[in-house]
Amino acid sequence: MSEPAPSEWHLYVLRCADGSLYAGITTDLERRLEEHNTGPKGARYTRARRPVELVRSWNHVDRSAATKAEIAFKRLSRAKKMRLIESVSEGP
Repeated sequence: MSEPAPSEWHLYVLRCADGSLYAGITTDLERRLEEHNTGPKGARYTRARRPVELVRSWNHVDRSAATKAEIAFKRLSRAKKMRLIESVSEGP
């Protein structure tokens, strides 16, 4: 039996130890950050660049909206990503 769909998804951005950025989506930011830093479930990209730190996240109503925002974020240049991370009210 599957669990009920979560009501809130997050697009999150991590800064890796080498200064690179990693973006992903999740329903549980704290758990996902822990997985990236210590667990085998962290993305291959971040496992090779630990430790990582959360630099920004945005809430989305469902997985579809979060996925679309992630795709849009990943298409930005690094300079635009940095401006978006540093902005207060904007989101991808």
